[in-house]
Amino acid sequence: MCAVDEVTLESRPEPGRAPRRRGNPVKRWVTDVVVRPWFAPLAILSCFAAAAAGVAATDPTDNTGQTTCLFKLATGFDCPGCGGTRAFYYVITLNLPEAARHHVMAVFAAPFLAWMYLAWALPRIFPKRTWRLPTFHLTPGLLTAFLAAWAAFTVLRNLPWEPFTFFYV
Repeated sequence: MCAVDEVTLESRPEPGRAPRRRGNPVKRWVTDVVVRPWFAPLAILSCFAAAAAGVAATDPTDNTGQTTCLFKLATGFDCPGCGGTRAFYYVITLNLPEAARHHVMAVFAAPFLAWMYLAWALPRIFPKRTWRLPTFHLTPGLLTAFLAAWAAFTVLRNLPWEPFTFFYV
């Protein structure tokens, strides 16, 4: 074999010029796959599926061992995210009442997040579709109201009397 077989010629090189090489295979893969419009939605969906499989396989509701939440370990109070993994477990096992008991705000936000993901992902995965899902327009006021409700939920779930003790996990 001669040295010319090691390179791919896109066209005949001009006299006196070296033939062009195809380049780094990783760079070609990135150019061919990662920059495609469908790659990001499918990558996010794959990560979500892996997280769901991991949570379903480990069953975070069995209460074995000590808590892994440093805030709860240090203060004894539920943090804004406490119960989120257990709520996610109950959502993927279709036990919505128990999911809401563990983290009602996350269960409330989940359908909106799923809708926003689909409205973003479907045009990228299927660009020839003629219809589009309506999108939410998240204004600063709406985001502020949601974060205020989340903060109120965090405080109320730590109060030691009924009906707030229902949300203490």
